[in-house]
Amino acid sequence: MRQPNATSWTGFVFLGFSSFGELQLLLFVLFFFLYLFTLTSNFFIIIVIRLDKHLHTPMYLFLSFLSFSETCYTLGIIPRMLCGLVMGDQNISYVGCAAQMFFSASWASSNCFLLAVMGFDRYVAICAPLHYNSRINPTFCAQLIGISFLNGYLFGLGMTLVIFHLPFCNSHEIQHFFCDTPPMLSLTCGDTGLSELGILILSLMVLLVSFFFITISYAYILAAILRIPSIRGRKKAFSTCASHLTVVLVHYGCASFMYLRPKASYSLERDQLISVTYTVVIPLLNPIVYSLRNQAVQTALKSAFQGRFLGKG
Repeated sequence: MRQPNATSWTGFVFLGFSSFGELQLLLFVLFFFLYLFTLTSNFFIIIVIRLDKHLHTPMYLFLSFLSFSETCYTLGIIPRMLCGLVMGDQNISYVGCAAQMFFSASWASSNCFLLAVMGFDRYVAICAPLHYNSRINPTFCAQLIGISFLNGYLFGLGMTLVIFHLPFCNSHEIQHFFCDTPPMLSLTCGDTGLSELGILILSLMVLLVSFFFITISYAYILAAILRIPSIRGRKKAFSTCASHLTVVLVHYGCASFMYLRPKASYSLERDQLISVTYTVVIPLLNPIVYSLRNQAVQTALKSAFQGRFLGKG
């Protein structure tokens, strides 16, 4: 059934969780606690890396900015989703929808570039350890981080312009829980072939280019690890990359499925599951896999909880 405000030209209405009925309250509780844990863990990681001098290395600097980027990405989506689940207000203005798409696309693509930067960092650390400090210096780190965020914002702007210059004449009911590219594209009418090509090109520039650099980095890393004579040495070298590789595979797997496919293959149920994974689970996965399992970060967190950084030490 069409919602009262669904055809308003001043905004859109989300239908993503409308079929869940009374289960929406249960979803709110589940997503709320997952999001709370995500915010808390990423916040502690950023603070601990900032305050613990032992973690003032390029790897942890990049990790702290990845946590920051993931936090900003979720801020643009999950609070609005939680509000809709508990209050039932699923309307969003035209400008609000465009802003949500811009910021979510910007931060998501920034994450891709940061993961590529972290892969390059691991490559230099393993393949050229004697030159690590001279190559991955503070100035170069700042440049890599700045380029990652700049490219992310350029991608977000391009994606938003491609989508919002099209006419939304079929319906203003978004079969999703936020203003993402595939569900917004499905609302457009007329010849969208050129726009779909533009979206594909932009997505390829972000996903495949960054993934290409990650692949090249790991090809050299694997070759270097295989040259290590001892099994223990190989395991130690690979352990420094295992967490990053896990996050990369999940992150790029979900993102590629969402954005590197045609408009006709969009499916509400399937894509919503992937989007929940991408917006809720992956930001939660990063601090668990990449940080909280890291011995140095665990030690710093324990020190922080014991009061070392809170005025007792």
